[in-house]
Amino acid sequence: MTEAKAVVSGAVSAGGRWAIHVVPRAQIVFAAIAQGACWLRLDGRKRSVRLEQGDVGLLSGRDGFVLCSSLAVPAIDVPPADRWGETFKIGDGSGCTWLVGKVALQAASAFRVAEALPAMIHVRGSTPGAASLRWIVHELIEEQRAQLAGASIASAQLAQLFFVKILRAHLASAGALPSGWLRAVSDQRIAEALRVMHSRPGRDFRLSELASAAGMSRTRFAVRFKSVAGVPPLTYLTAWRMLLAQRALRDEDTSILELGASLGYASESAFSNAFKRVTGAAPRDYRRSARA
Repeated sequence: MTEAKAVVSGAVSAGGRWAIHVVPRAQIVFAAIAQGACWLRLDGRKRSVRLEQGDVGLLSGRDGFVLCSSLAVPAIDVPPADRWGETFKIGDGSGCTWLVGKVALQAASAFRVAEALPAMIHVRGSTPGAASLRWIVHELIEEQRAQLAGASIASAQLAQLFFVKILRAHLASAGALPSGWLRAVSDQRIAEALRVMHSRPGRDFRLSELASAAGMSRTRFAVRFKSVAGVPPLTYLTAWRMLLAQRALRDEDTSILELGASLGYASESAFSNAFKRVTGAAPRDYRRSARA
């Protein structure tokens, strides 16, 4: 689906009457309540969520949020979650303790995943799967604290597993999903077509070939794909190619001509025109801006 790695901040403890506000940072933050309980409210929302011991949550990062012992306590701004360090104490630290960190997604798909996620995924400690999520969070923290041989590899695998499992928990409880990437990857037949496009983005796919991968007729596939993904199949393929192009332009030194060819474009001008049509910037301008 997508590659993920974790940057774990550690444990946070709060006690007494307290309330903190964390500003949005466009970073996916996760937390597991290890002890006690607290309230969480997303910026701009009236409804608050009670987080109990054993609960696990994931925030998309689009919104800031308040964590507090009581909704009546005025919140103070604190550093973003990824800068809390190994320990962060509020008050006497006796009331609530949670383990916290962030998930960094593969650059090419981070935009699409973050766009598809709800503002918050809340898995209650009493639900199936919560125990394994808590175990993964604990293991992530231990791997990053100990820094033994292979810690980075183990952490990456654990982060990937955490992300998959919390998405599964969300999909199992979310009911009907709106059209978009998350609904598409959860549709067994459409997901097969996505897998084919993702694995060979430079191929000149025909609609019939993608329909065959999904085990459907050409017409039924086209209708179903647009219904669940929100866009036609070849429009999705173009968007996927442009996400890959943005990552390459930012992180690699591949020439514009070679990059365009690897993504299925017959000439540099054809690729440049497609890239500008989707992103609003020419490839060279995008590379210069991204690296600056």
